[in-house]
Amino acid sequence: MQPFVLPEFYLPHPARLNPHLAGARAHCKQWAYQMDMIDVPQHGTVIWTERDLDAHDYALLCAYTHPDAGAAELDLVTDWYVWVFYFDDHFLELFKRTGDIEQARGYLDRIGRFMPATGEITEIPGNPVERGLADLWNRTVPQRSAGWRRRFRESTRNLLDESLWELANINEGRVSNPVEYIEMRRKVGGAPWSANLIEHSVHAEVPDEIAAMRPMEVLRDCFADAVHLRNDLFSYQREVEDEGELSNGVLVFEKFLGCGTQEAADAVNDLLTSRLHQFEHTALTEVPALFDEHAVDPAGRMETFAYVKGLQDWQSGGHEWHLRSSRYMNEGALDARGGPDPFGEPTGLGTSAARIFSSMLATAPRRARSFTHQPYERVGPIDLPEIAIPFPLRLNPGLAEARENLVGWCRRTGIIDDLVWDERRMRGIDLPLCAAGIHPDASAEQLDLTSGWLAWGTYGDDYYPVVFGATRDLPAAKAMTERLKLFLPTRGESVPAAENPLEAGLADLWPRTTGSMDAEGRETFRRTVEVMLEAWLWELANQAQNRIPDPIDYVEMRRRTFGADLTMALNRITQAETVPPDLHRTRVIQAIEHSAADFGGLVNDIFSYRKEIEYEGELHNAVLVVRAFLDVDQDRAFGIVTDLLHARLAEFRHATEIGLPGLFTDHNLDEAARRTLTAYAEDLRNWIAGVVNWHRECVRYTDAELDRLAEPFASATASSGAPVIGMPAVPGASGLGLPVGATSSMGSPLAAISVIGTPAASLIPAAVTAAPHASAAPGVTLPAAAPLNAAPQVAALPDVTPPTATSPATTTSPSDTPPASSATPVTLPTGPTGLGTTALRIHTPAP
Repeated sequence: MQPFVLPEFYLPHPARLNPHLAGARAHCKQWAYQMDMIDVPQHGTVIWTERDLDAHDYALLCAYTHPDAGAAELDLVTDWYVWVFYFDDHFLELFKRTGDIEQARGYLDRIGRFMPATGEITEIPGNPVERGLADLWNRTVPQRSAGWRRRFRESTRNLLDESLWELANINEGRVSNPVEYIEMRRKVGGAPWSANLIEHSVHAEVPDEIAAMRPMEVLRDCFADAVHLRNDLFSYQREVEDEGELSNGVLVFEKFLGCGTQEAADAVNDLLTSRLHQFEHTALTEVPALFDEHAVDPAGRMETFAYVKGLQDWQSGGHEWHLRSSRYMNEGALDARGGPDPFGEPTGLGTSAARIFSSMLATAPRRARSFTHQPYERVGPIDLPEIAIPFPLRLNPGLAEARENLVGWCRRTGIIDDLVWDERRMRGIDLPLCAAGIHPDASAEQLDLTSGWLAWGTYGDDYYPVVFGATRDLPAAKAMTERLKLFLPTRGESVPAAENPLEAGLADLWPRTTGSMDAEGRETFRRTVEVMLEAWLWELANQAQNRIPDPIDYVEMRRRTFGADLTMALNRITQAETVPPDLHRTRVIQAIEHSAADFGGLVNDIFSYRKEIEYEGELHNAVLVVRAFLDVDQDRAFGIVTDLLHARLAEFRHATEIGLPGLFTDHNLDEAARRTLTAYAEDLRNWIAGVVNWHRECVRYTDAELDRLAEPFASATASSGAPVIGMPAVPGASGLGLPVGATSSMGSPLAAISVIGTPAASLIPAAVTAAPHASAAPGVTLPAAAPLNAAPQVAALPDVTPPTATSPATTTSPSDTPPASSATPVTLPTGPTGLGTTALRIHTPAP
């Protein structure tokens, strides 16, 4: 009896069958015999019989997932899949069932010798896995570029090495948390490896200049997550009930949500659907822009599109194979779906289209929930869950001096501009308190440097939505981001004169931070700043579409908007001489850093929820993301986010207390490297303690502070009796890798976009009445109150033209916004670094 009923899957593309299937079946069986994979005992155990191979039917998998491959390419790809599934079962029988992790390490080390980065294979194969890999490597890599070979070697190495993670979890009886599981499943599940083979089979390689960019990474990760989550649904019975496997998404959701198997399976399917929606969104909206940004030539564009189409074909074909292979739980699935069968019709256009329509209709509510949230929803007051400081808190004794020093620095750079920040607001945020908690032993100079980075990042995350959010002017935001990068020289490049507070702050912080680094170190550190800047653009784009992010994309981008890479890089500056750089890409160090960053981000989301949702119309908050994804109420969403926060903390402890000593042994690290990494783990414990303390002590999220910031706008509108609505003039900030504020806001009822992309005018009346608060910067002249039947007005900023008042039925769309050059100027602080000066220069055309 099956443990649950398979859910209705999202299937947006029809599956097609390669006409060379019969030849691939005959070829892969002959090849498997040649490699001793069939009926040859391994340590006394026969892994596969011929009947096993026939029943699994890997040729059918490849014929479905590579429908356009030629006969030779299909034979080669099928051999690769025979090899990878044989490895999985070989490793299961020899090591997962025995729990012999030391022997498993030696086994995997030897396999790595059969895929050299350069040159020939020199090792002699000793088992079918090694023999098969040696043959396939020599048949594949000579045809591909050095960039593809590097990527394929890395994905194959990950697939092999992360089997140890699964084995370690089995030995400990440990079920991972959902975030950890998704990240690790990408490596051990092999889907990135499959993506590389798609490039090979369609004779199309993604250009190297864009292969590592976010849109291509998102496509690959969405593909991987959907492949793995689908496999988890079909393989639950075999893996969990037969093999004792703990790395299965349905089991992970069962344990984390505390629910039944059917409910967990449905949640996994919802996540699978969300990842496919994210794939489509990225392919349609981000990849074309990436081509233009990097001037990809027509040939490169065509190859990339062929690759994207190949990923789509794999999803559809992989699903068809799962319905038929004896390897999986699929009893009655074909009957319930009504075909098509590769050997029995109907396979006509109408049947395929009907299934696609039914699939899209069934998943439409899930997609719609991402676009129909009404900003400024009243959610409070809120009783926050208790979050204890998990590690001892120590505060730097130089805190008082650092507070005053930061005030002076913010005045010199123009960050205290009385528009985005006034001094009272800046002092209330109290960034030196955060710095003092995360760096309790820092010198006075180092403490000031950390406080400065926190202030710069927090101000920047406030500045972007104030200047660019109201008009949804993403090109101008992009232009400013590119200009900020000019202040991050790595090889002595000249730096322009600073023209606004962000540029002035960066011009001061960059040389103070990177002065002792070599060019390579500066390049690495520069990238961490760029990642954060580009993540701010991602937030603006979502806000313009009124789109709540996909949950996985949100968690991973939260680290970037949070500035986690930058923060970790600051902590690693002193490690370069004693820790090999490659160690920072290992599973253990990645787990330590990601779990710490996620803990900090989730703490911030819990504390800032009311501020962001009710006062700022924000979309980037984990509680809201969980509400929309699981369609649960606010209390349940808070509980799930709190549970995830504690699960990420438990993973941090596991990685530092168990994973780190294992890393020392596996890599044979010397005493100096061990001391450095141990100290780094302690730094992150201080970071976590400082994060929680700052949230508890800072006034930023208190009701009193929120009401103080909202009061000027409320007073301006109260006299007319109009509802208190509108765009917050001073949105929150997610901070610089630390909990120095809430995520950015550019929200407005005017920004609401319907699921089909047209202005959601019908949502505005409800949105207006649901928006009881709006922030305003002290000293900003607010517009006169609008009539009750008019569209909400926004505070006039230097580069923002308030939208023309219209009735709700004819709300101005983004494309109808008057040109920014017609903006009405307002009185600004004097001096060349004022907020409005650069905003006006960006928006106003040259005469």
